[in-house]
Amino acid sequence: MRKLVFSLAILACSTAAIAQRLPATVMPTHYVLWFAPDLQNATFRGRETIDIDVRSPTSAVTLNAAEIQFSDVTITSNGRMQTARVTLDEKNEMATLTVPRVLPKGPASIQITYTGLLNDKLRGFYLSKANGRRYAVTQMEATDARRAFPSFDEPAYKATFDVSLMIDNGDTAISNGAQLSDTPGPEQGRHTLVFARTPKMSSYLVAMLVGNFVCRSGSADDIAVRVCSTPDKLPLTGFALEAAQQEVKFYNEWTGIKYQFGKLDIIGVPDFAAGAMENAGAITFREEYLFADPQSASLGTRKTVASIISHEIAHQWFGDLVTMKWWDDIWLNEGFATWMANKPLAAWHPEWQVDLDEVEETQVAVSTDALRTTRPIRTNVETPDQINEVFDGIAYQKTASVLRTIENYVGPDLFRKGVASYLRKYSFANAAGPDFWTEVARVTGKPVDRIMKPYIEQSGVPVVKIDAKCQGNTTDISLHQERFAGIASATSTASASPLWAIPVCFKTAGASAQQCELLERRDQKTSLSSCSANPFANANGRGYYFSEYSSDEVRAIARTARGSLAASERLSLLGDEWWMVRAGRHDIGVYLDLASALAADEVPSVAEQIGRSLAYTREDVVQPGDTPRFEEWVRRRFGPELTTLGLPGNQSDPDDRQSRRATLLSLVGVTGNAADVQRQAGELALKYIDDPMSVPGTLASTVLNVAAYGGDAMLYDRYMAQLPKLSDKPEEYYRFFNALRSFRDPALVQRTLQFAISPDVRTQDTSTLIGGLIGQPWSRDTAWAFVKANWDTLTKLLGVFQGIPRIAGSVGAFCSREKKAEVEQFFKEHPVPAAERTLRQAFERIDNCAAVKERQAPAASMWLASTAR
Repeated sequence: MRKLVFSLAILACSTAAIAQRLPATVMPTHYVLWFAPDLQNATFRGRETIDIDVRSPTSAVTLNAAEIQFSDVTITSNGRMQTARVTLDEKNEMATLTVPRVLPKGPASIQITYTGLLNDKLRGFYLSKANGRRYAVTQMEATDARRAFPSFDEPAYKATFDVSLMIDNGDTAISNGAQLSDTPGPEQGRHTLVFARTPKMSSYLVAMLVGNFVCRSGSADDIAVRVCSTPDKLPLTGFALEAAQQEVKFYNEWTGIKYQFGKLDIIGVPDFAAGAMENAGAITFREEYLFADPQSASLGTRKTVASIISHEIAHQWFGDLVTMKWWDDIWLNEGFATWMANKPLAAWHPEWQVDLDEVEETQVAVSTDALRTTRPIRTNVETPDQINEVFDGIAYQKTASVLRTIENYVGPDLFRKGVASYLRKYSFANAAGPDFWTEVARVTGKPVDRIMKPYIEQSGVPVVKIDAKCQGNTTDISLHQERFAGIASATSTASASPLWAIPVCFKTAGASAQQCELLERRDQKTSLSSCSANPFANANGRGYYFSEYSSDEVRAIARTARGSLAASERLSLLGDEWWMVRAGRHDIGVYLDLASALAADEVPSVAEQIGRSLAYTREDVVQPGDTPRFEEWVRRRFGPELTTLGLPGNQSDPDDRQSRRATLLSLVGVTGNAADVQRQAGELALKYIDDPMSVPGTLASTVLNVAAYGGDAMLYDRYMAQLPKLSDKPEEYYRFFNALRSFRDPALVQRTLQFAISPDVRTQDTSTLIGGLIGQPWSRDTAWAFVKANWDTLTKLLGVFQGIPRIAGSVGAFCSREKKAEVEQFFKEHPVPAAERTLRQAFERIDNCAAVKERQAPAASMWLASTAR
């Protein structure tokens, strides 16, 4: 599953929590599922037969069920049918079926008729709305199959599934298997669709979608591939189909295992909480992440669509074919899909430079892993709330970064052989972390187990301090490792820090290949075979560790970085140095010197990294009296780069040029507060409203945001007027929708907050809009006051699945200890169990920000006094 926002904390397991695991006395082997959804009344009827294997004699079978009303329940064994008594445990979402006579060891079957709700909380079997009609769709991961059918709803209980649906005439349905038949009735005005039996899979991968879906068809290696949508979105499905076909072929070849789930449907769903979900053979998507207008799609949209499709198709091997035994190893699913996703993109569109996206993924991971309240990649979880919280940046981006670290050290071809062997060994079965690293170590003959185990089982990110001295024709290097402390006031001793086995890979001028040292001790020495005064200690930026140089070394590397370092290495250098500043290891002037040296860098990702850091500096570091000087420095240093590129540029400009233009527009117009740039953006925004082709797609969102930053009620009204017109164009809709957060007028902020909870906004978007307003300095206090005043309304509207945790996490944008105390008190009085870790990390982020401001504001003032003249 591709999550939109990552939750961040550790929860302890209680006795009550452990009780939520099913007993292992019964194993399912096959389900026959029949559903009759009633879209008008938001209910459904269900019938199921579950073939089971009774492992030891028992008179009671416990399975999962939530929001299910049981009717008839029987269990058949040895030709004898018994009526079962149903005992519900609503708290633990279980149902125990008890029969008078003991079931002997061996095969048996459970027969259940029941009814359920098509809920409005975007989980289980739920109701979606679009174009004046209703749809029934599913989202089962992590623990919501039990809301659609009583089941053994744990990943290790794999089984095969036969699905059929009786639906209204005029509607169609999609499920995991190919459609086998479509027959009238048996009820009047309805018809029944029967789907092919699935391969063995976990319950959370079952999918059903009912409505007037239409599809664009293709194929890849004789596998039928379709991209499906509501009728109005069909013209936007072409790019997604092209991407999916290419990616299926790539994974078939890369893994050496042909796609195993018969056919592949990829479906855009009008209301969808996550980004996408890897249901076997029937991947579901939020519409904005699947559909792209061939005429106006931005580079960001094309990359996002291709990347998320690639992530979900990768899951057909990593997660669907081979599944983790339990949710504590969710990284085996999500981290591997994240790591794999860029590989087919790099082959298909090398000009996209996805290696730079991978460096940025590492930065996403360390933004969580630098916290004291981070968690190990492998974290014990038991309850549904705990399980949902481990779908975070640690499971996704950190795991992917660790895999890249090992791949870089072992070598891509050899590592691929190890991974492919793991997939073959555990196909249609379940695996745990040691199963993976033991198999890859065996195949490669490399110490993959020694490297991976501490990375998986220990929390935090290591920092490697490098001290290099040129001695004749060699370079002698002293290395020191410890856990990085991401807050300046944190006290820790290096001797108490955990140890990692870190492949530290060096790049030196003139060398044709990297040179790697496996750093396993606290302090270790190595040497390079040439004299290099400033060796770069993370070749290609692929290592999961911070590199710490002295301030003088950073400045020395910066002077030649554009010529001596690859773009991925420049990104890594910028990211690491920013964290040295955040932790108080270096003064902010070192980073500002580095950013200034790379101001003319033509790689968009480099400009984006600088832009994010400088925006943070302006808001949360620079003292109010220094803000005009800082803004003037930004305009003076980066304004000429924007002027050279020009606005709005040409539609024919390369994507990378347009991306850099967009970043510089925001950097100069917002962070630099350039009134002339804001006016120019406003003029372009009005032209774009009248003619969407007047502004290149890759630039359009930034133009609308910068215009809104300097905009008034008239422009706000123009933006709002566009939204109802763009329901069939997701990218354009969200360009205007997301830009609403950039208006600074307090009255307009209030309008946006009221709009967020109105029927005009899908519940999937409410938390995104409110959380985004909390994230902006000009609307933060107002949005937080709104959340407090409307907490009961928000909780009822959004539920606790994803929306409320997303809003809870957004409070980490505050930057004062006084505000932290207020926020803590509110959530003490209004607990959110599904966001417990998220909140602890949000509170720590507030502390960190306050500490950075205290430490770095005087340093920024000194730097501005000496430099920004």
